Amino acid sequence: VQLQASGGGLVQAGGSLRVSCAVLGDISSINGMAWYRQAPGKERELVGVITSGGGTKYADSVKGRFAISRDNNKSTMYLQMNSLKPEDTGVYFCNAEGGTWFAEGPGTLVTVSS
Repeated sequence: VQLQASGGGLVQAGGSLRVSCAVLGDISSINGMAWYRQAPGKERELVGVITSGGGTKYADSVKGRFAISRDNNKSTMYLQMNSLKPEDTGVYFCNAEGGTWFAEGPGTLVTVSS
């Protein structure tokens, strides 16, 4: 399984953006998927996760503003980001695990201007 995040860009504070994570391979073999982000000069942090059953959990910093979904028919996971803040700026990565394996692809840069 290979992953590729896309959809990042520049957005003003208060705006919305949706980033995507395309899965190349058998998405049905994936147990869980996650979004991480890394801001300049900071450690990588977990944004949220989605299970194979569609259950989601989020970091407190994004709860109520961000939403993760997955479309198995399109082999894609999404991160809908609303009410964006400058502190949401960073490179967003998606990863997936299938029990015995783990995969992560290149990230996509999200910049939120004040």
